[in-house]
Amino acid sequence: MTLNAPLKIPYGLLALVVVQILCAAFFTIDIFQDYREYAMHGASMTHLYIEAIATTSLIAAIVFEMRFILHLLRRKAHLERSVSTASMAMFDVIEAHFDLWDLTPSERDVATFLVKGFGIADIARLRGSAEGTIKSHLNAIYRKSGAGNRGELLSQIIDSVMGDAKNPA
Repeated sequence: MTLNAPLKIPYGLLALVVVQILCAAFFTIDIFQDYREYAMHGASMTHLYIEAIATTSLIAAIVFEMRFILHLLRRKAHLERSVSTASMAMFDVIEAHFDLWDLTPSERDVATFLVKGFGIADIARLRGSAEGTIKSHLNAIYRKSGAGNRGELLSQIIDSVMGDAKNPA
C-alpha cells in the first residue's frame, strides 16, 4: 500500500519506541561488557545467555512494533482518503438530485440543511429567514422531489447511492 499523503506521527508513541531502543542499546552494551568480565574470570555464562535472549527479544519486539505502527498509520491514512472520497461522491449524488429536481439556489440551501439533519427553526436561524419561508421552501422541495417528508427525500438519495434507484446523474 503506497501513501500519497504524509503520515501523521503520534509523537507520544514515537517517544516510547525511542525509550525502548535506548534500553535495548543499553542492554546490548551491558552484554558485551559482561562477556568480557565473564571471559576474564571464567565465570558461568548462564546469566549472560539469559540477558542476551531477553535483549534479542526486546529488539525483535521493537522491530515488530515499528512495522505494526507503520501499518496502522498507513491504514489510517487510507481510510481517511476513502472517507474523503466517499464524502465527495455523496456530495455529487446530492447535487445531482438537486439538479434533477430543478431546485432554486434558496431551495438548494434549505435542502442541504435538511439533508444534514437541521430542523426548521435551525434552518431559519442559520439562513436568517422566517420559519414560514423555510416551510414554503420545504413544500417546494418535497413537491419537486416527489417526496412527502424528510425521510422520503433522504431515502431517494440513499437509494441512489446504494444503486436501488435510478441515478439522476
